[in-house]
Amino acid sequence: MKFFNGLGGFSPDGMEYIISVNSKLRTPAPWSNVIANPNFGTVVSESGQSYTWAENAHEYRLTPWNNDPVCDLGGEVFYIRDEESGKFWSTTLLPRPGNNSYTVRHGMGYSVFEYLEDGIKSEMWVYVDIDSAVKFTVLKIRNISGRPRKLSVTGYTEWVMGDMRPKNAMHIFSELDAITGALIAKNPYNTEFPGRVTFFDVDERKRSFTTDRAEFIGRNQSLQNPDAMSKVKLSGKLGAGFDPCAAIQIPFELDEAEEKEIVFRLGTGDDMHEALNLLKQFKGLEKANHSLSHVRNFWKNTLEAMQVETPDDATNIIANSWITYQTLSSRLWGRSGYYQSGGAFGFRDQLQDVLSLLHAQPELAREQILLAASRQFKEGDVQHWWHPPTGRGVRTRCSDDFLWLPYVTIRYIRQTGDKQILDEMISYLEGRHLNQEEESYYDLPLQSMQKSTLYDHCVRALNNGFRYGEHGLPLMGSGDWNDGMDQVGIHGRGESVWLGFFTYDILMNFIELAEGHQDPDFAVQCKAEADRLKVNIEKNAWDGEWYRRAYFDDGTPLGSHTNDECQIDSLSQSWSVISGVAEKGRALTAMNSAYKRLVNKKDNIICLLDPAFDKSVTNPGYIKGYVAGVRENGGQYSHAAIWMIIAFTKLGDSERAWELSKMINPINHGRTPEEIAIYKVEPYVMAGDVYAVSPHQGHGGWTWYTGSAGWMNQLITDHFFGLRKEADKLHFVPCVPAEWGSFKIHYRYRSSTYHISFTQDPGVGEMLVKENDSILADKKITLVDDGQSHLVDIVLFRG
Repeated sequence: MKFFNGLGGFSPDGMEYIISVNSKLRTPAPWSNVIANPNFGTVVSESGQSYTWAENAHEYRLTPWNNDPVCDLGGEVFYIRDEESGKFWSTTLLPRPGNNSYTVRHGMGYSVFEYLEDGIKSEMWVYVDIDSAVKFTVLKIRNISGRPRKLSVTGYTEWVMGDMRPKNAMHIFSELDAITGALIAKNPYNTEFPGRVTFFDVDERKRSFTTDRAEFIGRNQSLQNPDAMSKVKLSGKLGAGFDPCAAIQIPFELDEAEEKEIVFRLGTGDDMHEALNLLKQFKGLEKANHSLSHVRNFWKNTLEAMQVETPDDATNIIANSWITYQTLSSRLWGRSGYYQSGGAFGFRDQLQDVLSLLHAQPELAREQILLAASRQFKEGDVQHWWHPPTGRGVRTRCSDDFLWLPYVTIRYIRQTGDKQILDEMISYLEGRHLNQEEESYYDLPLQSMQKSTLYDHCVRALNNGFRYGEHGLPLMGSGDWNDGMDQVGIHGRGESVWLGFFTYDILMNFIELAEGHQDPDFAVQCKAEADRLKVNIEKNAWDGEWYRRAYFDDGTPLGSHTNDECQIDSLSQSWSVISGVAEKGRALTAMNSAYKRLVNKKDNIICLLDPAFDKSVTNPGYIKGYVAGVRENGGQYSHAAIWMIIAFTKLGDSERAWELSKMINPINHGRTPEEIAIYKVEPYVMAGDVYAVSPHQGHGGWTWYTGSAGWMNQLITDHFFGLRKEADKLHFVPCVPAEWGSFKIHYRYRSSTYHISFTQDPGVGEMLVKENDSILADKKITLVDDGQSHLVDIVLFRG
């Protein structure tokens, strides 16, 4: 295994993370996998504990979500029992471990649990169909004990069928479908998801079952030692009025060296008709294997859109598989992780996520842009987040949400060349305005009869942002990108320096879009607003050694050397460079200050701000409620740390960019037992934050459900390798370390593949680009869809 840390490591190809655990040797925190399709998914940890949802991971959970990293509780369990001795164990480490070690393999779209107890070898595959609302648990059991065995397998699930089990359990009733033999559950009192029918089924006809959880577990018992496992068979209880579950037990016999495969299916349909169709469609081992094949082919095809070969294995592994998988499975489709069962779409969140999928799945970016535009109010503001399928969500005074629509639209069109998206017609939302002293409200807005093009939606968003304070900077509202600074401008006068940089960046890039869309007047307005912003930023935001972060409602600066806390914030420094506002002298000074004040080399973390909020009289908002040095309050917030590295690539500082890239790569926090004892969380996916406070320095925080995965992908692809795709043209502006003598990128364009080899030459000269031995004068590769392989050689001179 690569990067083995005493508990786990990567398979040779980096596509699986393999973990070995037993009752005495546990991971320091749950190491999970998020397995999803666009409307259905499950989270499963290395202990085997999991929860499953459909449509919305918060609002319609089929089984319970338990955010408990200590106990790692769950509501889905599978047991094996020796029918002769009565001994039983779970097929996963929890809830009833056997005497030996379990091997767990988390892969792209599946997890596998391998175990051997008393001569019975089990291999349990967990995955969901790539399209349908069906979860498979395929259990392969082989007898290597040297004698015939009588065994049984019991599958158990606790029903939720809503958001919280205590709210919904009393309304759930169960029945047995006479044709398929599946256990059916319904919750007629769930008005958000009316008519849904959930099922738990197994192919074996010889079985017993119960749907009474209290009966299965027993009085004063637990899933570690449920009462049902001491009984010959399950009772067959069905109906309503008791604590609901679905448990199925299958007895069978195995000769020596004989193997048996048992397929459990957990799923849901919009109604009984759809549920029965799913049961019929996916019945049988062949259908289960076919579904797994589709899952593996989907992820293979998605990830092969771009593969890299560099001298650094940690970069190769994270770039070639895990961060794209994390972004698509957890962030865009699942909208869930072990630590957050979110379910909702965040307006700015998923828009940023899809930027990292532009090379692999550009159509998903298109869909998300149009979906986000449909959550815009007529006034130009948007829902901060909303719950599908109804669209119930929050309207806020957040000042940056709506601007991500034009930002992402610009990036999408530039890369794909799809200008037709601007003419797509999309409705607006209608809802009451926020009251004067109101920060937000949660409601179900109406869909307006008014429609306009995506272009008009973007213009309306920009116009809504042309609101400035006394320093000529954009108003902060109830928070900008940093939601935790929700009190800085709550009275309508506070200003955001970061938002000034961000707005400038969008305006300067929207000019070309407006001109191309035959809207010269708005192009002129964008240029005028951008010029005014640049002047005001340079006049009122420079603090002497760095840029300030904001101004409070009363005009007090934030992110200034005059502050006791939060004297410097990374966002303003990074975006002063990314946006192009700062002239080179100030840009270098600001970034040097950020590097000096915010990069903690001892603990390998990049802090968001310094010093953390703690005891000062100023109240920036709920950010101050976090312990100093945790999350946004002075810890590493990985999203912002990546922006800092992007800024260094913009400055051409490859050595610092590489130094900091290695620092935030999660693989580099879990290569040894000593490193993982500090970092604790999964070393194969991005963590949204890393603690900077004693004694927890270097402890990873919230994993999986973080936008930092998508931005890490963009950092590596678009900035580190400098890959620029503009419609059918591909060129490179790399910022890689001098120590890399050579590296490769394999890039797929439709049916064609481009094998691009880079060599660094210490000589002086311009970049040299050759395709099939022909020198390209403009240094741009013209992408063609011809089903062929193309060889490209690029020489980078480092004079």
